[in-house]
Amino acid sequence: MPENKNEKQFSRRDFLKTTGVATGGIIGGSLLGGLIGFNLDGDNKSGSGQGGDSSGSNGDNQADTLPIEDARTFISRQDDFKNLAAAADVIYPEDDNGPGATELGVPYFIDRQLYGHYGHNATDYRQGPFEPMKSDTHGRQERITRGEMMIIGLRKLTDVSQEEHDKKFHELEENQMIDILKKFESGDVDTPGMRSEAFFGLLRDLVIEGVYSDPAYGGNRNMEGWKMIGYPGPRMGWENDIASEDFLELEPESLRDYQGGGVTYG
Repeated sequence: MPENKNEKQFSRRDFLKTTGVATGGIIGGSLLGGLIGFNLDGDNKSGSGQGGDSSGSNGDNQADTLPIEDARTFISRQDDFKNLAAAADVIYPEDDNGPGATELGVPYFIDRQLYGHYGHNATDYRQGPFEPMKSDTHGRQERITRGEMMIIGLRKLTDVSQEEHDKKFHELEENQMIDILKKFESGDVDTPGMRSEAFFGLLRDLVIEGVYSDPAYGGNRNMEGWKMIGYPGPRMGWENDIASEDFLELEPESLRDYQGGGVTYG
């Protein structure tokens, strides 16, 4: 609401400062309006987003209208995905410097990561003993995979929010979501199979990765994350630019720009 705008902006920055991700959401950029290809409620009119109710069923014929970057592959329950999007926007909010996590497609980036080898811990050492509640001096020691950690954590967000506010997590006010996420970060939430701070750390890392990774992986839509920090993206060479005496501000290029020889120099 307009009358709470200043308070809302302050709470976002306060949260970023206390969680150590201030370098993410407050670096230079420009304000973008609207929501790019993101529809949590499964409205076919927009041709984007993922349908489905809380049981995980999809909306009718939505597969025909979904752009590939908006197709979920891992998180089936709608409430889980809404919790993910809400938490991601708290960690990386939209502000005067640029778009937030949802507009950058971060929830879909996370969904893709959890579906693949990373989410299944396919390349990790997976033998015991597993002692997730021990000190973190030896790193994470959960038996469950990253994908399972995320699902358990997202549903635990709703358990806590229902207990404290009688609402689902994604239905809460922003300051209420911040308070709950802080409890996870500090390890004050009893979470099955893992420490709650391990879930929060995984969530925060994936949000930041989704903002700044190459758009080919599903996040950083339109390279807006790179534009905020002035990163030009991957380049095949700097031969035509290296000798310039002027400071160069280059438009970012994605890995997709190099498919089929689409980028030329000179």
